[in-house]
Amino acid sequence: MGKEIKIALAGNPNSGKTTLFNALTGSNQYVGNWPGVTVEKKEGKLKKHDDVIVEDLPGIYSLSPYTLEEVVSRNYLVTERPDAVLNIVDGTNLERNLYLTTQLTELGIPVVIAINMMDIVRKNGDQIHIQELSRELGCKVVEISALKGTGVQEAAEAAVAAAKSAKTIPMHTFSGPVEHAIAHIEEAELNGVPPEQQRWYAIKIFERDEKVLAQLNIPKQTLDHIELDIKAAEQELDDDAESIITNERYVYIATLMKGCYKKKNAGKMSPSDKIDKVVTNRWLALPIFAGIMFLVYYISVTTLGTVVTDWTNDTLFGEWIQPGVSGFLTNIGAAEWVNSLVVDGIIGGLAAPIGFAPQMAIVFLFLSILEDCGYMARVAFIMDRVFRKFGLSGKSFIPFLISSGCGVPGIMASRTIENEKDRRMTMMTTTFIPCGAKLPVIALIAGFLMGGAWWMAPMMYFSGIIVVILSCIILKKMKIFAGDPAPFVMELPQYHFPSIKGVLLHVWERVWAFLKKAGTILFLCCAAMWFLGSFGIQDGVFGLVDTESSFLAVIGGGIAWIFKPLGFGTWQAVASSLSGFVAKEGIVSTMGVLSGLGEVEEYAVSMHDQFAAFFPTSIAAVSFLLFNMFDSPCLAAISTMSREMGSRKFFWFAILFQNLLAYAVSLMVYQIGGLILGEIAFSAATAAAFLVLAAVLYLLLRRDPNKHPERLPERQAAYTR
Repeated sequence: MGKEIKIALAGNPNSGKTTLFNALTGSNQYVGNWPGVTVEKKEGKLKKHDDVIVEDLPGIYSLSPYTLEEVVSRNYLVTERPDAVLNIVDGTNLERNLYLTTQLTELGIPVVIAINMMDIVRKNGDQIHIQELSRELGCKVVEISALKGTGVQEAAEAAVAAAKSAKTIPMHTFSGPVEHAIAHIEEAELNGVPPEQQRWYAIKIFERDEKVLAQLNIPKQTLDHIELDIKAAEQELDDDAESIITNERYVYIATLMKGCYKKKNAGKMSPSDKIDKVVTNRWLALPIFAGIMFLVYYISVTTLGTVVTDWTNDTLFGEWIQPGVSGFLTNIGAAEWVNSLVVDGIIGGLAAPIGFAPQMAIVFLFLSILEDCGYMARVAFIMDRVFRKFGLSGKSFIPFLISSGCGVPGIMASRTIENEKDRRMTMMTTTFIPCGAKLPVIALIAGFLMGGAWWMAPMMYFSGIIVVILSCIILKKMKIFAGDPAPFVMELPQYHFPSIKGVLLHVWERVWAFLKKAGTILFLCCAAMWFLGSFGIQDGVFGLVDTESSFLAVIGGGIAWIFKPLGFGTWQAVASSLSGFVAKEGIVSTMGVLSGLGEVEEYAVSMHDQFAAFFPTSIAAVSFLLFNMFDSPCLAAISTMSREMGSRKFFWFAILFQNLLAYAVSLMVYQIGGLILGEIAFSAATAAAFLVLAAVLYLLLRRDPNKHPERLPERQAAYTR
């Protein structure tokens, strides 16, 4: 067997890179983390080539080290040096995508360009002259449609062939003063660097790239000599070095476009532009987004999702699995406690969250379709206008969007935010968006306690966004988070029909992750909660006891007074909330275990009567739901946040902030809302709720102490530039 060939897949976000990677590797892929960082690393074996590994690099716009993704991708390309780079380029955004291409061809690695979405390019009547583009760039160019699978294998074969041939030589040259400086840099410092890498390093030294300068550790005398050449070029071209390189790349790309790209309807609006005039309209954008999300949750939670969930809970588990397993264990003479553990504890506990898996699948299906067709990229653009007013950029919306599936990748997605303060603030607030694990809790409260209120799920989603915005207003006025938000640049892809295979794969990955958690963490959680809810010390003797005398009742009852002002001061509700700190689905599992303790025949198909005992009023149920929406996330998300924060002080501040905020929201909703609805009487806790409301309003409305009016024009000018 020959040497293993490594092909790096590089491209802009939204260029179709993930679709291409899935098409090239199929099921022969595995996911981990890049060494030393928590950025996701995907790699897999190329179909029909057991000796070829495809590395899926994070989506990037350039090789400048602004975000962690760009640092990871650049480090891999420069230090690991794969055998070839397969550069995926969005044919509908050719000019913008070629900026990265010009940098990749300077690395001294064989490059093959795969121009994606050619089906859309042809549909629009546009023409890309592939042979001319290949000649100008000095590398093989292949037309593909990753969505339809056309040209995909040809591109991969071209990359394999390129890996066995000579290195790609960059055809582009800069203006005279820049080339003069680059030549001097190569001569003065880079003789020890392999010839094919010298040009890339010289350009980065010219740009004064801090990471390259630190890596090369250039002597001060040499650096001073090089600096004279750089300053001479800057003076002659009247700009700073980095801007000179950027501008000249775009001038070169513009020249390429004139000779290689013919647009049929130049100056006319494309179908995507016409749709964007409506969906990104200043006045219509947010109502359209709200309407779409209401529709998604209405169908998923109330109509189609409810039918499947009811069948799973009532028939599959309630009538078939639980009675069947109970009968089997009784027939083989199993002890009563074994029967109770298996049927009530494990199956009863797992049945509740697993029963909501169909609803989760439908939500993920809709979200994946919206994401794949290009709409969610527009939502990030829309939300940038909103978030910027409250101290965040549209980049923060991406983690919030991902968190609707799971908080862990949502927290990790905050790495794309360059500003450290904004990144930490996003990590603190991104788990306020209801994730897939919280959906069963929402459905439980809406279905069993509030008569199937369809509006509960979308209301929680938008409540999460509102709490994020209000939190950011408050946090941005603190010195540790003060500052202007990072600029937001994002490529808006052309609208297209989503890939059925890609969407279904995305849904399956999320649902399977949930089911795996149900089979591991929730399994242990159910067993632990059954033990704590079934055993205790009664009359000085340890053993099976009444529920009210169990360890769980003692623990929950011991701290129930803390939650009494929130309306759920019963030990069952408190115990359920405690299990939520392990995994949010554990809330439903624990409630299922507690409501199912006793004989199987007593396990009612509807849990309304049992759960109604946990909460005295409907506003108490809403308070319980809100607390578990906004308190600390599950252990996996907490662990991820701890690593990503990079500061123990900020991590513990985040945990404290999340739990205090959850308590404050629940207190105000239960006490003030309950008073308005006539469900509770005025008390000291109600007075405390009004004081908390006054404090929140003060923090929201007070003047920002970190803003200096005399410096405002300067900041505005910076944005204009």
